[in-house]
Amino acid sequence: MSKRIFQVAVLSIVGIASLTGPAAAQQNPYLGKWNMTGTGANSSNIYWLEVSESGGQLTGRFLNRVASPIKVASIAVENGELVFRTRQDGSRPPVEGHARVEGGRLVGRLQNTAGPAVEFVGIRAPAWPAADANATHQLGTPVELFDGASMDAWDLQHKDRPSNWTVVNGEMTNTPPSNNLISRQKFQDFKIHAEYKLGKDSNSGIYLRGRYELQVLEDYGKPAESHGHMSIYGRTAPLVNATKPLGEWQVMDATIVGNRVTVVLNGTKVQDNATIEAITGGALDADESQPGPLMIQGDHSKVAFRKITITPITSGK
Repeated sequence: MSKRIFQVAVLSIVGIASLTGPAAAQQNPYLGKWNMTGTGANSSNIYWLEVSESGGQLTGRFLNRVASPIKVASIAVENGELVFRTRQDGSRPPVEGHARVEGGRLVGRLQNTAGPAVEFVGIRAPAWPAADANATHQLGTPVELFDGASMDAWDLQHKDRPSNWTVVNGEMTNTPPSNNLISRQKFQDFKIHAEYKLGKDSNSGIYLRGRYELQVLEDYGKPAESHGHMSIYGRTAPLVNATKPLGEWQVMDATIVGNRVTVVLNGTKVQDNATIEAITGGALDADESQPGPLMIQGDHSKVAFRKITITPITSGK
């Protein structure tokens, strides 16, 4: 083979290989992660879709508002339109989605057999800068969201429903079914210290920035898994199960910087600078680049808090 022919052959191979990287994404504008928000009356509906390609075949995962992301049953580009379908997910019917990229946004509709179609607009998940939740950070003034006395720092997620939260003997506790609590103040990067007690089979959640749920669950002695206590719900399991026995106070400290989080539960590190892959089920909104409130889930079962403190991070490594 001549030197010239060899060079052409190498360049051809390099060109083909590049199609699996940015060039492939340019050829298929649907690839990537999309944060989707319903429009009109469905503006509180938050969805998430990931479109990937392997071996020339599209694959996908879909988060239908709540619970965990699931693999789609089928996904393809048909006549320039992205079409995907999910299987039955527990009691939730299959969903069919149709979308197009318009002006850099994913615009489309979702349809299932249980109700009318939902129109949505999606934006790409942010490209997060490098961050380290374990680094030394400069801290601001602590904000007491609950100090054993007052619930003045909290609003309700559902304005048309009763709170069913009260302060009794220095504890902020709920009587299910109760509302979800949303802090009146919003935060970007911060440390959180929380002390809470779980009843039998208690199930709650602490949503960082209102978008990423750290699962709160009475699961003492059970294997660590992606829906367990202090998991990034449905996405990242804790390193170990550090839950204390039923009725004891649980002590949690977490640091979130960008899309990284470290969590210490009862003195044991259970998330170590873990990457927050994406929003979790029940997220308040899909605009990940913005500050958000702390949300406490109260609509599942009983939980009691005696301390919630957030300390903003003002700068750090």
